[in-house]
Amino acid sequence: MSALSALPFLKPVHLRSPQSSPGGQRRHTLPASEFRCLSPEDAISVFEIEREAFISVSGDCPLHLDEIRHFLNLCPELSLGWFEEGRLVAFIIGSLWDQDRLSQAALTLHKPRGTAVHIHVLAVHRTFRQQGKGSILMWRYLQYLRCLPFARRALLMCEEFLVPFYQKCGFEALGPCEVTVGELAFIEMQHPVRGHAFMRRNSGC
Repeated sequence: MSALSALPFLKPVHLRSPQSSPGGQRRHTLPASEFRCLSPEDAISVFEIEREAFISVSGDCPLHLDEIRHFLNLCPELSLGWFEEGRLVAFIIGSLWDQDRLSQAALTLHKPRGTAVHIHVLAVHRTFRQQGKGSILMWRYLQYLRCLPFARRALLMCEEFLVPFYQKCGFEALGPCEVTVGELAFIEMQHPVRGHAFMRRNSGC
């Protein structure tokens, strides 16, 4: 049994009721809303959402297609996708890191013995933005991490204008990140991962 299938708060938000055909036979429908770990087969859908979300803002993507495939092969259990009727609408990709702070190497490496989960990217499809999906997905991801025995902290780096969003999700700023991408500078943020997962969403983000 996968870690996701064992966690009630990561199961579908709700399933559509089976619908009957005119002949009285019931037909299958896809879950209206479903959360699951991503697989390498999801890489193209992930990249299409990420490219549209980031290139217009910063001119580049946190992860390129080959890097997405790299992490989804190495550590798919540290990713989470939100699917609606089978369509990917938002996602998070992470990997493990084994130092207190992020460095340039953290952009491409997965450290299997690390205890910090480096969140590389969170992105929402343009059609589903401004609906709170980013904060809901982050909340579910953090609850999931609390069930992983090796996870102690979640780390990420973001541009300064995104700091308030992540603060609402419970992250604290650690200060400037030593990682740079071209002319872009980032703030490093962390969230403790400990204790038991909450069964209800009780955060304000």
